[in-house]
Amino acid sequence: MAKRVGNEKDAAQMNLEGYNDVFADVINAFLFEGKQEVREEELQEAPVRSSYKGRGTRTQERDLAKYWKRTEIRIFFGTENQMRPDEDMPLRVIGYDGAAYRDQLYYVKGKNGKRRRNHNPRYPVITLVLYFGYEKHWDKPKKLKEVLKNVPEALDPYVNDYEIHVFEVAWMTEEQLQLLKSDFRFVADYFMQMRKNNDYVPPTQAMIHVKEVLELMSVLTKDDRFEKVCLELEGEEEPKSMCEVLDRIEKRGIERGIKQGIEQGIEQGIEQGIEQGIEKGIEKGIEQGIEKGIEKGIEKGIEQGIEQGIERGIATNLCRNVEALMRNMKLSLRDACQALSITVEE
Repeated sequence: MAKRVGNEKDAAQMNLEGYNDVFADVINAFLFEGKQEVREEELQEAPVRSSYKGRGTRTQERDLAKYWKRTEIRIFFGTENQMRPDEDMPLRVIGYDGAAYRDQLYYVKGKNGKRRRNHNPRYPVITLVLYFGYEKHWDKPKKLKEVLKNVPEALDPYVNDYEIHVFEVAWMTEEQLQLLKSDFRFVADYFMQMRKNNDYVPPTQAMIHVKEVLELMSVLTKDDRFEKVCLELEGEEEPKSMCEVLDRIEKRGIERGIKQGIEQGIEQGIEQGIEQGIEKGIEKGIEQGIEKGIEKGIEKGIEQGIEQGIERGIATNLCRNVEALMRNMKLSLRDACQALSITVEE
C-alpha cells in the first residue's frame, strides 16, 4: 500500500509496537504460543519502505518491520494493523514480502553507490496482519487465489497461491490474552471487551509506555479523548493504568460539563432577563398610558364643561331678555327676538 510518510496511524503504531519489548511480545504470543523465544535484545530495525515501478517510481511502506538475529538465524518480521477487512490484503502483503526478498539479492557498497549481487544467507520473511475489528470476523480473502477472478481451470495449477496470516485481536480468548506480557495486552483487552460487552472496564495494572498506548488507542478507536489525555501529559505526572486514564477522561468531561452549564446558564439568564424586561416594560407602559389618558380625559372634560357652561349661560340669559321685552313692551316673540337681533330658532 502506498503511504504518506508521517501518516498518523503509522506513527502511532510505530511508537508502541516499535518498542522491542512490545514487538517481541506480539511475536511470541501469536507465533510461539507465549513461549519467550524472541528476546527484545535480539531485535534490530528493518527497512519498512521499498520502491517499485508503476507510473514512475512508487513507494510502498510497511507498518513495522524488524530483524530477529539469533546466532546464525535471521528472520524478517513485519506487522500490518487493520481495523477493517481489506479484500486486497494478500496483494499488499505479497508486495511487502516480495520487496523484502528482492532486497536480499543486492547490497550497496562503495562510494559510487553501485549495487551488486551478494551471497549472504537468505532468510525468511514473515508478515502478521493484526486485525482489531470487533463487530465482525475477518471476512475477506486470506489467499491470493481467493482474490483472483476467472482463472481458467487449465491454468489454475500454474498460478502460485499465497496465504496471509491474520490474527483477530478482538476475538482472542482469555487464555490467549494472558500470553501477552507487554503493554500490547491493554490494547488487545480493550477490543476484546468491546466485542463481548460493547463496553470497557479498565484494568488497574500499571502500564510502561503510557503515552504510546494512548496514541495508538486514539488512532484505532477514532476516540479523540485518548489523544487529549496524551496532550495533557505534557509537564504532568503520567497516569499509571488505564483505570487512571479513564478517570481523567471522566473528570475532564465533568469539568467541561460544569463550564458549559455555567455558560449556558448565563446565556439563558440574559435571554430570560430580556424577555422579562420587555414584559415588565409593556405592563409599565400600559399603566402609565392609562394614567396619562385619565389626566388628559379630565383636562378635556373640564374644557368641554366650561365651554358648554358658557354656551348654556348665554342661552339662558337671552331667553330671560326675550321674556322681559314680551312682558313689559307687550311684544310678540318674533318682535322681541328682532329687537335683540336674534332669530326665533336661536
